[in-house]
Amino acid sequence: MSTATASRALNGKRSVDPALVRRVKRAVAELGYVHNKLASALVNGRSKILGLIVPEITDPFFPEVVQAFENTAMNLGYEILVTSTLRDLERIAASVRRMVERRVDGIAVLTFGIEELLPEHLRYSNVPLVFVDPAPSILGAIGIRVDYMRGIRQAVQHLAALRHESIVFISGPPHLRSAAARKAAFETAVTELGRQLSNDTILAGDHTIESGARALRALLKLPNRPTAIICSNDVTAIGVIREAYRRISIPSELSLVGFDDNPLSGLTTPALTTVRMSQSELARLACRALVDSLEDKIAKKRRNEYSLTTELVLRESTALSPFGSRV
Repeated sequence: MSTATASRALNGKRSVDPALVRRVKRAVAELGYVHNKLASALVNGRSKILGLIVPEITDPFFPEVVQAFENTAMNLGYEILVTSTLRDLERIAASVRRMVERRVDGIAVLTFGIEELLPEHLRYSNVPLVFVDPAPSILGAIGIRVDYMRGIRQAVQHLAALRHESIVFISGPPHLRSAAARKAAFETAVTELGRQLSNDTILAGDHTIESGARALRALLKLPNRPTAIICSNDVTAIGVIREAYRRISIPSELSLVGFDDNPLSGLTTPALTTVRMSQSELARLACRALVDSLEDKIAKKRRNEYSLTTELVLRESTALSPFGSRV
C-alpha cells in the first residue's frame, strides 16, 4: 500500500477499511515502529505537547498540580513538558525559551507571582498562555481567577462563631498578587463583622515555616494575646504549630487556620483547619483552558477567564475561644 494509506490508517482516518487498519497495526507491532511526533508537528503545525511552569516541584502544593495536569493532558491526547523555575530569572528565561523552541502548543504558568518576569519573546510568541489570578497584559493570555474571598470569609466567620474576638492574620510576601489578595480578603471579611483592624491585626510573613514561628513568638509577647490566627498559606501555619509545641496549646488556647490545603495539612498535630484551594482542580482548569484555546482558534471564540472556588475545611486546630464564656 502507499505511505499515504498507511499514514491514514495509523492516524485513525475513517476512510481506511478496518481490515486494512488491522493489517497496518500488525505490521507496526512486528517492526517495532515508533511514531515520529516531531515530524508530524512539522507537517500539521501541532506538537500535541503542553508546557507547565511551576516554581518548585518539591513544594508540597505542586506535586498534585503536576500529576493532575498530566492526567488531564493525557486524557485529551496531549503530553506535557514540565519545568520548575526556583524563582530564578535566568532559569525562568531558559525554561520558557526551551518550551517555545520545542513548539509546545500552549503553556500554563502556575507560579503565583513570576508572570511579570517573563521574557519578552514569550509575550509575542503567539503561544496560548494560562496564568493564575488575573492574566498579565499579554495578548491572548487566559487567567484562572481564584475566589480567595469565599474561603477566607468562611474562615473568619467560623472563628467568630467560636467567639474569637481577637483574630490575627499572618500575611505572605507583599509582591505576590495571590498573597495580597488573601490579605485583602481577610481585611474585608473582618470589617464585614463590624470589627476594627489595628496595627497588631496583620503580621508580615513570607510563606515559610520560619515566618510562622517568628510571628507566633512575637504574638506571645503581647500583653493581650490573640486567640485565633489565620495564615496566608499552610506552610506558615505549620511553622506556628511547630513553634507552639510546649508553649501554647492548639486549639484550646489558640485556634489556627491555614490556606491551600496542601497534603501536609492533614498530617499535623492537631490536623490543620484550612481553606482549600484544590490543586487538582487548578491543574484541570489550566489544562482545559489551554486545549479550549487551541480548539477555539478555529471557531474564533475563546474564554479569557476561568474561576476556581475556595472553601473552608474543618479539622482539629480550631475550637471555642478560651474566653468564649465571657463574650
